Amino acid sequence: FATQHFAQRQASMTEITPIHRALISVSDKTGLLPFCQKLHEQGIELISTGGTHKALTAANIPAIDVSDLTGFPEMMDGRVKTLHPKVHGGLLAIRENPEHEAAMLAHDIRAIDLLVVNLYPFEATLARGGDFDTCIENIDIGGPAMIRAAAKNHADVAVIVEPADYDALLNELALHKGTTLALRKKLAQKAYARTGSYDAAISNWMADQIGEENPSFRAFGGTLAEVMRYGENPHQSAAFYKGPVSRPGVATAVQIQGKPLSFNNLNDTDAAYELVAEFDPAKGAAVAIIKHANPCGVATGKTLQAAYIAALRCDPTSAFGGIVALNQPLDAESATEIVKIFTEVIIAPGASDAAKAIIATKKNLRLLITDALPNPRAKGLNVRSLAGG
Repeated sequence: FATQHFAQRQASMTEITPIHRALISVSDKTGLLPFCQKLHEQGIELISTGGTHKALTAANIPAIDVSDLTGFPEMMDGRVKTLHPKVHGGLLAIRENPEHEAAMLAHDIRAIDLLVVNLYPFEATLARGGDFDTCIENIDIGGPAMIRAAAKNHADVAVIVEPADYDALLNELALHKGTTLALRKKLAQKAYARTGSYDAAISNWMADQIGEENPSFRAFGGTLAEVMRYGENPHQSAAFYKGPVSRPGVATAVQIQGKPLSFNNLNDTDAAYELVAEFDPAKGAAVAIIKHANPCGVATGKTLQAAYIAALRCDPTSAFGGIVALNQPLDAESATEIVKIFTEVIIAPGASDAAKAIIATKKNLRLLITDALPNPRAKGLNVRSLAGG
């Protein structure tokens, strides 16, 4: 009956689902107080946990502590606080399903119509170089369980996993006094992607910890950094996603000037910077020029200028419109040489003010500055997609 009821609602539901109760549990409190204040002004009852409850209480926003809801205190250093039928029953119960409604009545479970959860900052902890025990304690348990429950029951429940979606939900409340199924589906998709990306970061970290290079299951995840104008060809779409571990390169670079990078720019710039990083800057300057994923020239020299001139001589025709990567900070002398022909991108571990001024005369030339060179011997994943794998 439950499956049939859910399918019928998916197929025919056009009504707005109101929000009477919301459970809020967030580690990232960006925008939390104004968001919750507006929920409160709409007459929505708020339930919250730990630090979230303290923040709301301090701001005089009424909220029920989850411990008062469940009848159990937070325990085991906060590892157990939301794993309870009054939470998961409230999220998973199918509205208007007689069996579910009877169970709710029998066990004093009230529906939860909105879940707002962002997870313990595992990825940020990993990026900061947290030790093993610290990383373990930043693995969220209750959060993913609640997120998946609310997303599964998106016919009745809205789920938010990042502050960026607060406005979308508030706009729907203002327009409809509730949420539309279209928004709940969109939020559910993001919710599953978030827990998937989160678990991917954890599983890949653990594989590295135990030295497992080829685990039976391998998960991949990332966070949207940029939607691109097109893919490898103009008729294709593309997007750039960042992973949880920061390796110096395109993903960490600061773009000083120029229009956004294209799909092909990203691929070529990554290849060029990884190539030039093979050359120790302490032993001399090195320059790589890449075009369409192929090296047009690679050279070393006593100065960057000399290395660039030598690299350009390898194939000056193919180098036109290419990517230039340097293993030392860009200086004025090398910048002067580079701007003599059309170049798409320059990437380097720094740039002098004089070099930046020279590059600025070419408004379409992208200049990317990283904080370091990537370590060619560092552990990491290099993933390529094929049809079906």
